[in-house]
Amino acid sequence: MSVTKLKTATDKVPDDRQPPETLAATMRAIGVGAKSASAVLALAAPATKTAALKAMANAIRAQAKNICDANAQDLADGTKAGLKGAFVDRLALDDARIEAMARGIEEVAAQPDPVGTVLAEWDRPNGLKIARVRVPLGVIGIVYESRPNVTADAGALCLRSGNAAILRCGSESLRSSLAILSALQAGLESAGLPKESIQLVPVRDREAVGILLAMDDVIDVIVPRGGRGLIERVVAESRIPVIKHLDGICHTYIDAAADPEKALAIAVNAKMRRTGVCGATETLLVDRPALAMLPPILAALHDKGCEIRGDAIVQGLDPRAIAATDTDWDTEYLDAILSVKIVDGVGEAIAHINRHGSHHTEAIVTEDESAAARFLNEIDAGILLVNASTQFADGGEFGMGAEIGISTGKLHARGPVGAEQLTSYKYLVRGTGQIRP
Repeated sequence: MSVTKLKTATDKVPDDRQPPETLAATMRAIGVGAKSASAVLALAAPATKTAALKAMANAIRAQAKNICDANAQDLADGTKAGLKGAFVDRLALDDARIEAMARGIEEVAAQPDPVGTVLAEWDRPNGLKIARVRVPLGVIGIVYESRPNVTADAGALCLRSGNAAILRCGSESLRSSLAILSALQAGLESAGLPKESIQLVPVRDREAVGILLAMDDVIDVIVPRGGRGLIERVVAESRIPVIKHLDGICHTYIDAAADPEKALAIAVNAKMRRTGVCGATETLLVDRPALAMLPPILAALHDKGCEIRGDAIVQGLDPRAIAATDTDWDTEYLDAILSVKIVDGVGEAIAHINRHGSHHTEAIVTEDESAAARFLNEIDAGILLVNASTQFADGGEFGMGAEIGISTGKLHARGPVGAEQLTSYKYLVRGTGQIRP
């Protein structure tokens, strides 16, 4: 879904614009509250944060009906506005997804607290003892689209890592996210932590994002999670360091030495398990000697309602395939559409991925260790898989409990951004009276 379509859809949601001075005051109050809360969280005992996280998970379950009711209203507005396919799937909540949110928070609660971890320590010849220790980043602003479950994931991860969170959800999910926030803040208060530790911008007004990006006196890091239009706006306007979660133009490459059964299962799952997630494969690359593996894969994809856009060879194998254009190789469909290209060997596959990929997630299916090693070594991406679906690009699947996003940059974090990635470090130096000559 393009940014233009998203804006058109959310324009039809009831407006809640505030006068500029009122909106500025609202955002300032949120920022001041978050800064104050971050000082408390930085010193909070791990057991206190764990208790808050467990209480948040219980509150999510206890308030499930309220969350579902709010989500039903968001879905109704989205349907009227013309939201379809991937965006509806991202927006929708049901009992299973709400339970998954609660379990995700519990998994974060079960993780070791990263704050205070000694990363390294050493002694100098002059007797100074130096330690590098993890500390929270401070206040994290998170701007995201569509998925209300990000509200729970982001809030939990920021709390585990000792950071205060200011969340700005997609306009279409505001009611759902506010309902989730109510549960999160109930959990915070039950553990004696300030409810300002997790806050949500309570308006749909797009001007709020611009104000947020300029609040460098109270916000330490911005994490945008959404489409290219959102990311580009944040990078262009932010006065605050940004951890980017950009497009998920992910590839699966079927090598000549692939196991046909693995190739079929992985290719179909990587595309069709959930088409609207950033880890969904958007382009399938097939080694020319592996062409015999392709027809069963295409048939299985067609059976699941997937449109195939292929090069001339693919169209010759599959009369239902339509011609792929140059644009297709650079498109994140987030839908049941797959571009398919035939390549000559792992080298050409690597070249295609490095040219057209978004540095997110790439997979190779092969039984050839040398081909796998070359794929892992030569591709520039945050996540690389061998004989596994790209849909494993998820912090929960990595044992992080949840994630704020998949960072496609190289600073400050890369790949799934969990609690540990939301910390920095400081140096602690202990002496016995040393002075520098």
